Amino acid sequence: MKLENTIISVTGLGYVGLPIALAFAKKFQVIGFDINEERIKKMQQGIDPSGEVDAAGFEDARIEFSANPAFLKKANFHIVAVPTPIDIHTMPDLGPLLSATISVGKALKPGDYVVFESTTYPACTEEECVPLLEEISGLKMGKDFKAGFSPERINPGDKEHTLENVIKVVSGNDAEALDFIAEVYGSIVQAGIYKASSIKVAEAAKIIENTQRDLNIALMNEISMICDRLKINTFEVIQAAGTKWNFLKFTPGLVGGHCIGVDPYYLTYKAKALGHDPKVILAGRYTNDQMPGYIAKKTVQKMVKLGKNPAESRVLVLGITFKEGVSDVRNSKVAELVRELQAFSLSVDVVDPFAEKEALHEDYGLSLASEPCGVYDAIVLAVAHQPFRELENKTLQSWANFPALLVDIKGLLRTKSEGFQYWSL
Repeated sequence: MKLENTIISVTGLGYVGLPIALAFAKKFQVIGFDINEERIKKMQQGIDPSGEVDAAGFEDARIEFSANPAFLKKANFHIVAVPTPIDIHTMPDLGPLLSATISVGKALKPGDYVVFESTTYPACTEEECVPLLEEISGLKMGKDFKAGFSPERINPGDKEHTLENVIKVVSGNDAEALDFIAEVYGSIVQAGIYKASSIKVAEAAKIIENTQRDLNIALMNEISMICDRLKINTFEVIQAAGTKWNFLKFTPGLVGGHCIGVDPYYLTYKAKALGHDPKVILAGRYTNDQMPGYIAKKTVQKMVKLGKNPAESRVLVLGITFKEGVSDVRNSKVAELVRELQAFSLSVDVVDPFAEKEALHEDYGLSLASEPCGVYDAIVLAVAHQPFRELENKTLQSWANFPALLVDIKGLLRTKSEGFQYWSL
């Protein structure tokens, strides 16, 4: 296949897929496919339902959005960028990935390429996806079509580290596939292309990126528990330690979202299947998963010491998305924190200028307050949205029923805590 004859399809148009599709659409004809018809309708109007891409990103894009999988037949270079979640037992849920693979398999033609970007465990592409492609299409990888894996590195809410200026790792089932996949991605990625030696290496590289970050945050969460017993501030300790040139400035916090809190379970699943017990990785996951309960318990303990009766107290939680600057509430550990606080009979109001109200209610049964109402016995800064970063002490005081507690999960309000009992991780 020649580069100039390439027609690209992208299956899955969320945080990862849509930016990829639009970037390619500046240079290629693109088919954007997603099973969510409401999302497709918005994108056809030049609106990103996730709020990551502005209207300018849709301009001059040669792209056709559709919820009809038959449109995939128009393409000869297929990219799969669907979510790879976990189930309630923290086991990999390959349902969306395999469903997307079936759709692509039905459209597959001799000479086509299929590249997976969905994060998964090493060997999944060759053990699960490729056999399914072969079964559905009746074609054989290598002989009839080529396959590869190129791990996504999209960071929601990050306008600096974009698709074009972050090195792209690519892989292919053979040398020819590797070279062409690198050529296709190299046409839009300015930062450069890294050719992994195999598909499994590329899969493993992606999964350890997020596992490493998960473990580092888990370490800092445990350090924060120790600092709490020592009655010293964790963020002050980190600031002091950070004066050394090789110190990694990770901070404690709630680990939610689609990557850091999920991907390690894909690696531990595969490790166990291979007969290895991944003690360190699972220990980090245990530490991070218990943080909502830990913070809720500390909050209630501090309130009781202030003479508050939890059953008669109100708490204001600032932010509920899984990270700052985004609207997505899926796998939000703040939502778990709210539930934990409510379990102590506390009345909780949540304010978040970015969060998707409908998704919050649908996923967690929680509602948003448009703004703080009345006064609160405790205020919890949970997400570092810019409006919350800019809060002044007098505003915080106007929301407080003194004596009041200020819980600063992000460690941003130390200089704005006058009048409050202050606690942070």
